[in-house]
Amino acid sequence: MPIRKTNILDAKAIQSLINESGKAQEVLPRSINDIYEHIRDFFVFSKNKKIIGCCALHIAWEDLAEIRSLVVKSGSRGNGIGRELIVACLKEARELKIKKLFLLTGKPDFFRKFGFYEIEKSLLPHKIWSDCTSCVLFPDCNEIAMIREFTTESTESTE
Repeated sequence: MPIRKTNILDAKAIQSLINESGKAQEVLPRSINDIYEHIRDFFVFSKNKKIIGCCALHIAWEDLAEIRSLVVKSGSRGNGIGRELIVACLKEARELKIKKLFLLTGKPDFFRKFGFYEIEKSLLPHKIWSDCTSCVLFPDCNEIAMIREFTTESTESTE
């Protein structure tokens, strides 16, 4: 599958894709400034030179990272694109020696397939709450916090 790291020219297409899903409250909308500041976090899936999927691996702390902004264009879902984007993030997390990955989602069943399990949001570091406090859904967020910890054995596989 054509998964690749992003470049600066991808920013507007990524923002458009994310904000399209943001309107349906599937993910949080992102400003173009935020996309530019975090462009190195993203992987994209492109088809016919158009970005139809994206996902970001955002480093939060020494041994902690977040998977965020997983979006696949509505007409292209169900074809394994989201799975491949998550696999790319997991691979990069292992390469960076990240010990824990967390995410907030409304679709926990999808992420369970990758070894994530539910945790209480209160167990997440306070550092991540800065994003939450600027969210339109705060404090009534319905997203589920999930985490995956890499062990010696799990660092060898993508799932």
